[in-house]
Amino acid sequence: MSEQSATLGREDVAHVASLARLALTDEELDRFTVQLARVIDHARDVAALDVAEVEPTSHPVPMRNVLRPDVVGECLGRHEVLAAAPECEDGRFKVPRVIGEAP
Repeated sequence: MSEQSATLGREDVAHVASLARLALTDEELDRFTVQLARVIDHARDVAALDVAEVEPTSHPVPMRNVLRPDVVGECLGRHEVLAAAPECEDGRFKVPRVIGEAP
């Protein structure tokens, strides 16, 4: 481990876990402290690379679009679609309430 990553302590990992509302055991704190230090060391190694001569890319290999053109075609009618729905109401799909209490 490099000198800089040695400054990452168990308390730092516990603090981040607390912010993320994660309850970690002592064993997990120890393990994640080592793992996070390794990740930070690797990020420092990557940041130190000289990439001045590297052409920016959006993908590591050349790609081509394999999708067909978007063409409007025939659609099912509203009544036909709603006929296949488990429940509908007022010409729309009816689904169970997910957020909050029923009014």
